[in-house]
Amino acid sequence: MHKVAVIGDAQSVLAFKALGLAVYTPENPNRTRNQLDACAKEGVGVIFITEELAEQVPETIERYDEQLTPAIILIPSAGGSLGHGLAKIDKNVERAIGSNIL
Repeated sequence: MHKVAVIGDAQSVLAFKALGLAVYTPENPNRTRNQLDACAKEGVGVIFITEELAEQVPETIERYDEQLTPAIILIPSAGGSLGHGLAKIDKNVERAIGSNIL
């Protein structure tokens, strides 16, 4: 079974720690990039990342988009959604089905 990790600001992701998930709170884009790469190397299957942090490292997110694992899922932060997560789901559904059914 694959591991699950959550990356984001402390206020948004610390509650996931209570669920037993690995939680990371990088302070800058370079550390976010390094943490994503480290999780991928460790065999983490699913990485939840806040939209704000994902917005800072789009090239790293795109690098993993074509791979089966890790699946990178954008989630809203405690401050609310930026709409990037839903847009990514729409794009993936359209790519898989050929049209956007959502």
